[in-house]
Amino acid sequence: MPTFEEIVEKAKAFKETITKEDILEFYGYYKQATVGDCNIDEPEDADEKARYLSWKSKAGLTAEDAKNHYIEVYKAYVAKHQ
Repeated sequence: MPTFEEIVEKAKAFKETITKEDILEFYGYYKQATVGDCNIDEPEDADEKARYLSWKSKAGLTAEDAKNHYIEVYKAYVAKHQ
C-alpha cells in the first residue's frame, strides 16, 4: 500500500478533471495531517478563505486520522475518474 507521502505526490498530478471542491477536500486533510488544527486567522481573500474553511473543518482530527481520510478521498477520486 502506498504511503501518505506517495499518495500526496500522485494527487498533485491530477489535472483537468479535478474540481475546486476536490482540491479543497485534499487541502483540508493535508493541512490537518501535516500541521494540525488550523492556526491562522481567517483571511479575507475568497480563495484563501475557502482553503482556511476546509482546513478548519477538519479540526480535532489526529494527524493519522487526517492522513487516512486523505487517502480515502484519493481512492474515491480515482474510482470516480477511471
